[in-house]
Amino acid sequence: MEISSALLAPRRPTRQISVGSVKVGGQAPVSVQSMTTTKTADVEGTLQQVYALAAAGADIVRCTCNDQAAAEGLALIVPRSPVPIVADIHFHVEMALAALEAGVHGLRLNPGNLRKPEEIRLVAREAKDRGVPIRIGVNAGSLHPDLYARFGGATPEALVESARQELAYFADVDFTDVKISVKASSVATMIAAYRLASETFDHPLHLGVTEAGPPPGGLIKGTVGIGTLLAEGIGDTIRYSLTADPVEEARAGRQLLEALGLRERRGLDLIACPSCGRAEIDVIGVARAAQEALEALDLPLQVAVMGCVVNGPGEARHADLGIAAGRHRGHLFIKGQIIRVVPEGDMVAALVEEAQRIADEGVEARLAARDTGAEAEAAADRAGLLEDRGLDVNRSGERIARIRQRSSKHPD
Repeated sequence: MEISSALLAPRRPTRQISVGSVKVGGQAPVSVQSMTTTKTADVEGTLQQVYALAAAGADIVRCTCNDQAAAEGLALIVPRSPVPIVADIHFHVEMALAALEAGVHGLRLNPGNLRKPEEIRLVAREAKDRGVPIRIGVNAGSLHPDLYARFGGATPEALVESARQELAYFADVDFTDVKISVKASSVATMIAAYRLASETFDHPLHLGVTEAGPPPGGLIKGTVGIGTLLAEGIGDTIRYSLTADPVEEARAGRQLLEALGLRERRGLDLIACPSCGRAEIDVIGVARAAQEALEALDLPLQVAVMGCVVNGPGEARHADLGIAAGRHRGHLFIKGQIIRVVPEGDMVAALVEEAQRIADEGVEARLAARDTGAEAEAAADRAGLLEDRGLDVNRSGERIARIRQRSSKHPD
């Protein structure tokens, strides 16, 4: 942690929750979030964006779950994602339940849209049974009509009261694994609402200025609102809401935290896939060995370590350099293009060698020097692995079957 963070106001103490592998609140580092803009049913397109967001600095990624196709997509996305996935729920309780069946690491509920107390309690009970946290995502543009009338508009008090009411429904079923956001498009309203929320709740707070718009104006609004609160010690996780490629959101969030000294500046940026059913190596072990070796070079590169040659290079195509394992070999790739196939035992050494060559010669030169037969070798390995293990190594089909069963019980 940089010394500059000691000059900020002390961090407000909050409870700590776990969104998958990411701790939020307590003394955990402030995390960065963003949201995909793809249709969640487009599994490959969504995963590519998730990997791009992770490479840009996102610790947690949210995907919309607005219909059954999206829920089924989540069942395929979650086991292949490098970061925890949160499902965004608006109007339909069935989608919240389907997202839980899909295995998501968190839910975001909008109390202004999902209003029936019995449905809110049902989702909370099911989330509690699975150990899945919920964000109470209050938005100034979608409060319950009664709150607009009671407080005379979307005031900071109205936003906090909306969160308090939702918490009361959760308390009915003894559910406390919660984080809270009270977002507004007005920066002044947002700052006042979060100040009040920090005095009212001890749950972790998710900061953001909603509908901030395109850069540069959206970046300015987000930075003023989020940065002001972080400097006051308020906030545990953040998201810029920009009308732009979401990668810009993740990058801005990371840069803001680095500027405040709340996260360390990155030279090497290493991302790794989860160790899913298709992985043929110890992904975590290889990633650790690669990180230790590459950090010694002190090169500003994005490097991916993928456990599967079937999807790895495509999912991590935004990385400067990466390697994917399969059939006891490693497929070395640059920007998603296979440049060499190496024995499994040489994977880390190959990464280190190629990283230095990229630094010395540049990406284009290294792509031009790739082995001419590498892609054909890689294709043969991918085909063999699919023949050996099939497509559904993560047993996502079982989750999809449960999603469909729930949908048949709760037709639209």
